[in-house]
Amino acid sequence: MNDAITPHLLYATSLRLAAVPSAVGKSRVFIRQTLQRWRLPDYIDDVELVVSELVANAIEATGTTAPQPKWTAITDEDVIGVQLRIIDARLYVEVWDRSADSPVRRHPDDDAEGGRGLLLIEAMTEHWDVHQSEVGGKIVWAELSLVEPPEPPPLPSMPVRVPGRTRPPAGLVEDVASTALLQRALDGLLNPSDPAAKKSRYQR
Repeated sequence: MNDAITPHLLYATSLRLAAVPSAVGKSRVFIRQTLQRWRLPDYIDDVELVVSELVANAIEATGTTAPQPKWTAITDEDVIGVQLRIIDARLYVEVWDRSADSPVRRHPDDDAEGGRGLLLIEAMTEHWDVHQSEVGGKIVWAELSLVEPPEPPPLPSMPVRVPGRTRPPAGLVEDVASTALLQRALDGLLNPSDPAAKKSRYQR
């Protein structure tokens, strides 16, 4: 059968969060609930660590890093998007932020307290890279291999609940985040295993 018309298993779910430090914890809750729903509990710990690093980087690049920011100071610019996708036996963790600047891999010495985030992601995943979205901002993504494709979850699917104060204000940036993440999911569905297409879209 022609691979171009072979159906591929696609799971995709995403959410938007205010770009503040508490988003790291909320993204971990999102990952845990989603992978439990998708019957992949063995991957929760690793994916939680990956999403924590990606979200922390996104907040540092575009958000508010104060430990307890005043919520009245959060604007519709302070938005990140988190997405989890599965195509066949490949799992993708994707985080959007409004900055087009690519993250820089650092090589800290043994005494450094930080700067190891991308090194950790590189060690824990098959691949990671940056997708410059056509609608704006960037998506930093990481790929993990599954032992086998998951079984379909029971229906109906339950939405992930996010506390109101972690949700970003509605506005243009939230719309851009939603569009960018949706385009990533559509690209994955149309080109699930095309190395040439992947190479042309993602540049490190």
